[in-house]
Amino acid sequence: MIATNRVRSPDGTAIAFDRSGDGPPVIVVAGALSTRWVAAPLAALLAPHFSVIAYDRRGRGDSGDTPPYAVEREIEDIEALIAEAGGSSFVYGHSSGAALALRAAANGVAIRKLAIYEPPFIVDDGRSPLTEVYSSRLVELLSAGHRGDAVELFMTEGVGAPAEVVAQMRSGPMWPAMEELAHTIAYDDMVMGDTLSGRPLPDEWASAVTVPTLVMDGGKSPPWMHHATRALADLLPHAELRTLEGQDHGAAPEAVAPILAAFFGD
Repeated sequence: MIATNRVRSPDGTAIAFDRSGDGPPVIVVAGALSTRWVAAPLAALLAPHFSVIAYDRRGRGDSGDTPPYAVEREIEDIEALIAEAGGSSFVYGHSSGAALALRAAANGVAIRKLAIYEPPFIVDDGRSPLTEVYSSRLVELLSAGHRGDAVELFMTEGVGAPAEVVAQMRSGPMWPAMEELAHTIAYDDMVMGDTLSGRPLPDEWASAVTVPTLVMDGGKSPPWMHHATRALADLLPHAELRTLEGQDHGAAPEAVAPILAAFFGD
């Protein structure tokens, strides 16, 4: 049974979440242009073993959004959820949500174990870096109310989808939902920070992230993403790397769930 709940972050923002299952808590941190509903299939698979908390990150779905945005506030949101869960929790993050979960761990949040899937770091010349020009253009489009153009910029330059594919997506049924969340693309850009620059990951993470960490990628994902996950696994002192064969950036819940269950249950 799933029930919608809310918890107050320290700045007063209401964070909506669903809790399913019974057992040790697992908090799922979604990536860009996602609400808590994206995590529902994974939560259902983990629910027999864990109490799974899937939440709307601030500015998304049923959660509030208190300006001005700061990454620190999102980390406090995770802390508030962990307090609600009992004071400590396993955490799983996907894509930019993985980067946020990693930053939370680096800030000393009470995470028992951390599992992350393909944080989209750019650590070398495997793909074009995202520069301040991209970030500035994104803010300009959003400030002007051009939400669809902001999503298109993210999909083409950020994700790397072909322009003709994105043009077709704009007339598809999912586009309005993405436009509704367009403002949060800028939030994710701030979460990623300078990890999209093509330079090595921050050395300080090696001493700041001390919890056991599972770093995952998909066997069908592009080489630059494998480079990023390998660099992260090599940097963190208590990390292991796992490649999910046959999966890409949108890994199937059926592929991820048993690995998470084994890692968190160990």
